[in-house]
Amino acid sequence: MIKGAIFDADGTLLNSMHIWSELGERYLKSLSIEPEKGLSDRLYPLSINQGCKYLKDNYGLNFSLKEIEQGLLSIIEGFYRNEVKLKPGVKNFLESMKQKNIPMVIATSGDRDLLNSALIRNGISGYFDAVFTCSELETSKHEAKIFMACSEVLGLDPENIAVFDDALYALETAKNAGFITFGVEDPSAKLNKNEIKRISDYYITDFTLQEVYKL
Repeated sequence: MIKGAIFDADGTLLNSMHIWSELGERYLKSLSIEPEKGLSDRLYPLSINQGCKYLKDNYGLNFSLKEIEQGLLSIIEGFYRNEVKLKPGVKNFLESMKQKNIPMVIATSGDRDLLNSALIRNGISGYFDAVFTCSELETSKHEAKIFMACSEVLGLDPENIAVFDDALYALETAKNAGFITFGVEDPSAKLNKNEIKRISDYYITDFTLQEVYKL
């Protein structure tokens, strides 16, 4: 029986994953430079430092790598503070959970300040009892530490807590730790869709589905 819930943020509550594939293009366009076709595919496997070097070398940018990185981070910050929207049905679903007195927390790999800005602007910050970040706990969702911290705050055993996440590795971790897993569909995870369906106790395309309101 579900008595508490843990939500991922990016790709689960927030329709935010596309910013990472658009980042290079947005940055170049902010400099009035037309990006090449397929730029996002070239940047995707690169680290932030490698991506900055690629942009500098291939577009002849007269900025240091640090300046390029700051430019990219500024775009990300602006996106979270001013643009990012909720995924379909999120607010109504959170309200339904609240009406059932099911406590909720967030476990995210993202930045706390940017997340808080997005939650407040979209009117859902008040639904959560706590927000846990991987960086503050010095962990990742490859290990159960962040989920167990959430469990402690909720005051519930994992078997009574639902974990909503769009990432395969996070769902695997939560499943192995004894949590009830809900795979949430997101375009960024399309290559892992079948495996996410396999590992999840439940799989939802979005939060408007009537089935999810029967929890």
